[in-house]
Amino acid sequence: MALLNTNPTTTKAWQKLAGHYKTLKNYHLKDLFASDKERANKFTIQENGFIVDYSKNRINEETIKLLLNLADEVHLKDAIKKYFDGDIINETEGRAVLHTALRAKESDSILVDGVNIIPEIYSVKQKIRTFTEAVISGSKKGYTGKAFTDVVNIGIGGSDLGPAMVVETLKFYKNQLKMHFVSNVDGDHVYETLKELNPETTLFVVVSKTFTTQETLSNATTIKKWFLSPEFKTSETDIAKHFAAVSTNAEKIAEFGIAKENVFPMWDWVGGRFSLWSAVGLSIALAVGYDNFDKLLKGANTMDEHFKSADFSDNIPVITALLSVWYNNFFEVETEAIIPYTQYLNRFSAYLQQGIMESNGKSVDRDGNAIDYQTGTVIWGEPGTNSQHAFFQLIHQGTKIIPAEFIGFKESLYGDQDHHNKLTANFIAQTEALLNGKTKEEVLIELNAKGMSSSAIEKLAPFKVFEGNKPTTTLLINKLTPESLGSLIALYEHKIFVQGVVWNIFSYDQWGVELGKQLANTILNDINASISPNHDSSTLNILEAFKK
Repeated sequence: MALLNTNPTTTKAWQKLAGHYKTLKNYHLKDLFASDKERANKFTIQENGFIVDYSKNRINEETIKLLLNLADEVHLKDAIKKYFDGDIINETEGRAVLHTALRAKESDSILVDGVNIIPEIYSVKQKIRTFTEAVISGSKKGYTGKAFTDVVNIGIGGSDLGPAMVVETLKFYKNQLKMHFVSNVDGDHVYETLKELNPETTLFVVVSKTFTTQETLSNATTIKKWFLSPEFKTSETDIAKHFAAVSTNAEKIAEFGIAKENVFPMWDWVGGRFSLWSAVGLSIALAVGYDNFDKLLKGANTMDEHFKSADFSDNIPVITALLSVWYNNFFEVETEAIIPYTQYLNRFSAYLQQGIMESNGKSVDRDGNAIDYQTGTVIWGEPGTNSQHAFFQLIHQGTKIIPAEFIGFKESLYGDQDHHNKLTANFIAQTEALLNGKTKEEVLIELNAKGMSSSAIEKLAPFKVFEGNKPTTTLLINKLTPESLGSLIALYEHKIFVQGVVWNIFSYDQWGVELGKQLANTILNDINASISPNHDSSTLNILEAFKK
């Protein structure tokens, strides 16, 4: 069954939110806190080691009430059921959206075309366990009998960003294998990676559902040629020992020379950007061991259960998604910053850029009609405290409203309390500074205390004033573990889903990436042969300049 189509702007809640915004936009967060001593408690959710404080947002109880009414009017509860039940909610591609099934319990039953897919999922999990344990232990060896020391993941988009982000984030839990990720079709990328490798001890994992993705197959073919260089004394039969594939194209995989036992399936009900939970996560299991990979899945399942069962008023993905809608559609804010206070999450924002912007960057509704309201937000960010010394100036004193989500952890992994206290002090202080700002009166008192002259104070004071009233949400998590990371990623996946339901768009197709691919093939022919005149003048000039 399809999702129910509701233009959000026609709902009663949307109309009331528009009126409510006109009143609330004039309030300062400081006044909202001063008028309600219980504000922080009212706008905080605690669940499974997560504390989510959204009280520093430009909302009041009426805002949340109206946003929850909006969720009801767009039939969010019905949509969530269809999402988890495997209904065909990716209608333009005729697919279910079941990345959640990949982390479901073995006792669950989820039907696709009348068949329970859970046994097949667990069969593939067992194959991943067997394969990765053999590589990690050294019992699976390369063509000269040596154990593997390096693993190269060859993929792009979701076949790269997810695994690469998780491996980087869980570096603390890593084993002895060195991990490398090749994604860009830029030849310099692949050759720079190969420079570090010994073919005798390197395992290559090719990740491509169709085994035809241009970037992935170009890189895989280049690596294969390198592997078969005469200097290494390898043969075609050695490919079977050094290459694995995550794909559905058995014929192409066999042509490449990859052994059947090293092939892992993908399913069409798993979108690429949500596929790290599947065999696409093979490199994760190789990097941190299968048990930690399984904990990652279980952590995601914990958030799935929360999302399915919690009342919307206490539902972390629902509340955070509705806040994004509030800013995007009523404050007309176009970007959101995600600031993790751990260096381990330095690739998290880049990962979410694909998940959020590829999913919800749509301009037609589920009936195919052009829409006249904003949909997806622009996502960006870097870890704190680095980001404080980079772009925080814009957030604090720029002219734009930039809602920011701050992610921090109660415990550090190496246990240096002094470092962690300093990190956490910054994590907390920034949200307080963004809330309160600094008034001109406070600046004058500060400058007077320094003994500056009146003229100097008057000249300098305007530059040191901070308006404050900048919205932030704080996520405080007990500790960065495979389980908590799984829950965190799943939180954002479900946030994407809720936003898509509210905006009445299909979040799980990505037709917008197709046109560029098609034109790239045409232009590649122009580069390799004679230039077609069927281009605009700018494109023709650039082609001619490149070919000269």
